[in-house]
Amino acid sequence: MTAVPQAKGDPVCSDLPRAARGGPVSHALSRVARLHRIAAGKVLKDLGLYPGQEFLMMRLWGAGPVRQSELIKAVDLDPSTVTKMLQRLEQTGHVTRCPDPADRRAVVVEATDRSCALLADVSAAWTELERHTLAGLDEEERQELARLLGKVEANLCTETAGCPDARP
Repeated sequence: MTAVPQAKGDPVCSDLPRAARGGPVSHALSRVARLHRIAAGKVLKDLGLYPGQEFLMMRLWGAGPVRQSELIKAVDLDPSTVTKMLQRLEQTGHVTRCPDPADRRAVVVEATDRSCALLADVSAAWTELERHTLAGLDEEERQELARLLGKVEANLCTETAGCPDARP
């Protein structure tokens, strides 16, 4: 790995791999996303959740009962991954799955009443994760970061032509 000189005070790590020289922001985003997922995994572990399961639960809490196929599209994950996540959530009593009365081949997934306590815990965990993630940034910097990340997200949605969770 060849280090790329950075401007003094540059928050980007100075050990930028040679292959990433053309994309220092993309490299930084990848590292930050990885670290954020690790940090999220730590707070979720205390709740008995695996990373990614909270997104399924957030979708179910917001949408109510939904076909498993629609849930898979909404979270844009491999169907086998979502099935495994739902199996684990079903085993812990947080979701139920049953045949769709309108189409017995389809499966309807629903958050259970038991998962309501999990909703408050996940909300608190995400609040703590946000506090930790944005420590040292003032309110103006936080708003600017959110604005810029929204623009980056929009660019990537256009590029990938598939953003089920994209915000306007």
